[in-house]
Amino acid sequence: MAKLKYLGHSCFTLETLGTRLIIDPFLTGNPMAGAKASDIKADYVLVTHGHGDHFGDTLEIAKNNAATVVGPNEIAVYCQGKGLKAHNMHIGGSWTFPFGTVKLTIAHHGFSSGGESNLILGGNPCGFLITVEGKKLYHAGDTGLFMDMQLIGEAGIDMALLPIGDNFTMGIADAVRAVEFLKPRKVVPMHYNTFDLIKADPKEFQARVKGAVCVIMAVGDSTEL
Repeated sequence: MAKLKYLGHSCFTLETLGTRLIIDPFLTGNPMAGAKASDIKADYVLVTHGHGDHFGDTLEIAKNNAATVVGPNEIAVYCQGKGLKAHNMHIGGSWTFPFGTVKLTIAHHGFSSGGESNLILGGNPCGFLITVEGKKLYHAGDTGLFMDMQLIGEAGIDMALLPIGDNFTMGIADAVRAVEFLKPRKVVPMHYNTFDLIKADPKEFQARVKGAVCVIMAVGDSTEL
């Protein structure tokens, strides 16, 4: 059974059939990080967009593990320029990897970042619809609410990872509406309480969600899809 672990903010690891994935590996500089970048073992690094709190430790983790970076074309090209393995994708595209299938979904947000990853410009942020072991996991990335979540939900989502921190992304009210659109079996709140600007109460979100089981994951918690 595929196992999902929460490492804080929007960072999760996913282990499936002996393959290890990490999504949006913001660990260094994250006051709530559940691991150090140097301790991460990963075969693939999935990145939704170039902001520092998502691109994070991608370069270090990919280099340390000879891992393949998966994400929008601009991120992949940037990482390839650093001598790393990367698989270039873009919105609406899907690819079947040895562990399962990854499809890139739209996300309404920004893209370029400060720091080293400032070179990543002009692309689009994304979400990931990941299919492993017959289960579908949706990582929304950083996004506002959008009606096409109804189309994404038609895939039959087993678990949705949704931001609730407001200010930069959906807040609780819009995330509750997103659950209505997506119709997942389970939903996990993310991207909240890391910084003062994105403080939110996951228990409030849990209480307002209807039609799905809301799983609040503390940093370090694991769950099965």
